[in-house]
Amino acid sequence: MNVSHPLDLTRLKVLPLEQRRSLTKVEEILIDPESPPPAPSPELEAAVARCAEKIRAARERNASVMLIYGAHLLRNGAALLIDKLLGQGLVTHLATNGAGTIHDWEFAWLGRSTESVEENVATGTFGTWAETGRNIHLALLAGNLRQEGYGGSLGRFIDEDGVDLPSLVELTALLRSEPEHPLAGARADLLQAMTLHGLAGGAVEVSHPWKHASIVASAFRHGVPMTVHPGIGYDIISNHPMFNGAAIGRAAEMDFRKFAGSVEQLDGGVVLSIGSAIMGPQVFEKTLSCVHNLRFQEGRPAVRDHAFYVVDLQDGGGWDWTQGEPPKSNPAYYLRFCKSYSRMGGEMHYVQADNARFVQLLTHHLFRKDDLGFRKYERVVANHAALPGRILFVKSSPR
Repeated sequence: MNVSHPLDLTRLKVLPLEQRRSLTKVEEILIDPESPPPAPSPELEAAVARCAEKIRAARERNASVMLIYGAHLLRNGAALLIDKLLGQGLVTHLATNGAGTIHDWEFAWLGRSTESVEENVATGTFGTWAETGRNIHLALLAGNLRQEGYGGSLGRFIDEDGVDLPSLVELTALLRSEPEHPLAGARADLLQAMTLHGLAGGAVEVSHPWKHASIVASAFRHGVPMTVHPGIGYDIISNHPMFNGAAIGRAAEMDFRKFAGSVEQLDGGVVLSIGSAIMGPQVFEKTLSCVHNLRFQEGRPAVRDHAFYVVDLQDGGGWDWTQGEPPKSNPAYYLRFCKSYSRMGGEMHYVQADNARFVQLLTHHLFRKDDLGFRKYERVVANHAALPGRILFVKSSPR
């Protein structure tokens, strides 16, 4: 009988990230929020205009506007667009997968990202980049002591250019004196990592010259929840001697709970799922079920009056998703990124479009000075200026 043995990943040889041939550069991809978007089709223009109105209405009633995105949205240059939406309170929650944060960190630190999977798997170098795995793990291991979650931990790490680590003596003393403390597992994870990889306590400085290209750091600066929903073995940080599934899992668990907290505030809100074919719909359906479970125990109704705008390049199967899901005999039934959201009780719209251009056009609509809806929204904000907790949008001055 053949018995397989786990690979010893601590023996992996990692290489400096600067040696990698990276396929995308910050200066080549970033979209200027003030630049006019390419002329859309009438159908896309109408869909984006409706979406903008839904977002304005949601923020008027203090409902969640959640942007769930895949890594390509970042790689296609949407970071500055999203920063503008966050800064004006028009998006209240961001969520992405592990890949979205890996490209994010590499852009912020090196100014470039993305590698050839085919070429580098063949040479055993795919994902084996010293700084990427090391620094993302450091951010999570330290952030778990604050229970910040994956997105919050990495956002702080980028924005503050590093992290402060407790000493080995301090961690050991805490584990001995408080073995049943809720943070005992996180402390043990960090202690083990510091011991195995020769890390000393104190300040670990990691400069991020391109942090303006980081969506994760932008969310941290603006105080907007940024949740990350990774899979163990999905992401290149697994290809590293510091790989720690427990640390990743602790951070992701907190982010799942934060995501559910934003779903709790979704009545009359909007969900934008842009280029997230699997993670977004899968996480959303579980969190909505949790929210309903708790609401029904309290005698409260289900989440209602919310809208979904699902955006992807994939053909929607020629199906009108506002009418519900198609029968199993229709190939469109197997489009998970549409089907799951269509089951979630809200108003469902599918928009076939380039993801970054959709966000650019949406941003343009939300900030158009000649738009009646924009002017109405400004008046609503002005009328509520004296009410605590209602100032959700402040019009920026033109550059």
